[in-house]
Amino acid sequence: QVRLMESGGGSVQAGASLKLVCATSGIIFTNEALAWYRQPPGKQRELVAVIGASGQTDYIESVKGRFTIARDYTERSGSLQMNNLEEQDTARYYCNVGQWTGASIDQYKAWGYWGQGAQVTVAS
Repeated sequence: QVRLMESGGGSVQAGASLKLVCATSGIIFTNEALAWYRQPPGKQRELVAVIGASGQTDYIESVKGRFTIARDYTERSGSLQMNNLEEQDTARYYCNVGQWTGASIDQYKAWGYWGQGAQVTVAS
């Protein structure tokens, strides 16, 4: 059974940093791509960052240079380091596993497994 569990959310002031961690189980881990999505209040869920099985990464424009996605093969976990947070980063963040060619973030294909998410609230 695939399980994903996010942790590390919180409430911060604009300009602060947070690191989200995604613990995984039930997947091979070395074969899958990992991704982070977010869902702002009243809006649809959007893909934010993706990391391939070989470590290649891509991001949406609004977080490039501020967010860094990573994966730890020993811990079988993923992470999202978020620096210089902005009020528009406020959302519930979810990790996901799926398939990715590595060409661009638009080509990520999510599998239907989701954790409970981690709330990130940024005050201006």
